[in-house]
Amino acid sequence: MTHSPMAGVWEELGGDPALLHRVSTVVRPGALEARLPVRELARACVGVCALAGAELGARRAGLAEVPRVRVDDGAVATAFVSERHLLIDGRAPVTFAPLSRFWRTADGWVRTHANYPHHRARLLGALGLADDATVEDVAGLLAERSASEVEETVYGAGGLAVALRTAKEWAALEQGIRVAGLPLVERERVDSVRARVLAPLDGDPLLPASGVRVLDLTRVIAGPVATRTLALLGADVLRVDAPQLPEHSDAHADTGFGKRSATLDLAADRRVFEDLLAAADVVVTGYRPGSLDRFGLSPEALAERRPGLVVAQLSAWGAYGPWGERRGFDSLVQVATGIAAIEGSPERPGALPAQALDHGTGYLLAAAVLRALIEQGDEGGTRLVRAALARTAAWLVNGLNGLNGLNGLVHDEGAAGSGSAADAGSAAGSRSAAGSRSAVGSSSAADSGDEPGRWLAERDSGIGRLRYALPPVSFAGGPADWARPPGPWGTDPARWAGQA
Repeated sequence: MTHSPMAGVWEELGGDPALLHRVSTVVRPGALEARLPVRELARACVGVCALAGAELGARRAGLAEVPRVRVDDGAVATAFVSERHLLIDGRAPVTFAPLSRFWRTADGWVRTHANYPHHRARLLGALGLADDATVEDVAGLLAERSASEVEETVYGAGGLAVALRTAKEWAALEQGIRVAGLPLVERERVDSVRARVLAPLDGDPLLPASGVRVLDLTRVIAGPVATRTLALLGADVLRVDAPQLPEHSDAHADTGFGKRSATLDLAADRRVFEDLLAAADVVVTGYRPGSLDRFGLSPEALAERRPGLVVAQLSAWGAYGPWGERRGFDSLVQVATGIAAIEGSPERPGALPAQALDHGTGYLLAAAVLRALIEQGDEGGTRLVRAALARTAAWLVNGLNGLNGLNGLVHDEGAAGSGSAADAGSAAGSRSAAGSRSAVGSSSAADSGDEPGRWLAERDSGIGRLRYALPPVSFAGGPADWARPPGPWGTDPARWAGQA
């Protein structure tokens, strides 16, 4: 039996297939157009998240039926590029620094990421360039080196640079093999302890995660999208950052909706953190795997100190294999896994129409947390869920098939822009689109989703007047917007709401 992407992911998350009939979609041709089936990926990730929220809400409110879920391609496409729609007092944010880009090398292409000052410094240091080096300086140097040499040199110095690979090359790499063998979202019951029973719900709107305390140790996009979604659904989300590593104010404005933001030195303020952990229900981490272990934040240590938690981990490359401890971002994962080659041309690598690996994985992780809360209500147990951008990328490149291990790739292309990549990508997108409409109800819409005004809102905040994308997670009786806008980064007290 052929399943739609949404149905396949829902099954992986342990969801009851009978609930899929509660989902309807509004299909908008032209939304998130790409050679790969990006629109279908986005629809599936948002859809399972909304359905998980609706199911949890129905259980806690004692409803006879799970509320109906509506997934609108227009709302989804707008949310997947939320950073592009954001305005702060009329100003558009800057999303990429000058040294975060593609570079031609002696034998191909490499992409770097240098948005954070420490990453920029490590990149320039690895290349032997001064702090005031220009784009031209970097371009001239990289043009004389091989892409693989640049990748290894920069990563060896703690920076971020990834050589362009085809999907076939990534699939043959040890890390690609390890990632392909993983579930799209790893789910594990760590023990059989009793978990906190969530109180019954009443009131309007229906907030499935009301009363759930989420400790948010994430940065940039994917992790903050997951916790932003949990905040939408009523969770008390406290984001905690190290004071010496400030988040970009624009990134915080985009993903800080519904949350409070505090700074905490995990070494010096250990007692404060342990008090937060003792009262938490969910811990979400988005740092490089292993980097938080010295603070006792490995899943095993968390389960021992706070039995009954849901621990959610996000990584770029997966938590295993030779790249398991490497830093990474959406743009770099696209380059490594063959996406940039598929979406490119003979002259230059390409990119997806959105940072879809970040956003899609964020909604998948939120869905996994919600499903874990449901399963805890039935069986108890500390729960661990994991997602990785590279695993989401493998799913996309494989045409949204093969959730329990990839058995061959959809694409067998050469270098960026080889003619077969475009043809294969278009075919994969068409097949996936057709399949995804077969398992859930759908309705067509004439417009393409290119005019996002209906999915944008404005409000005042502590950081200025904001125009922002509304949440795409929607079900009958559920919230239409976040209860609070983001405030200034790091200015909230490090305590749970309602605590003195």
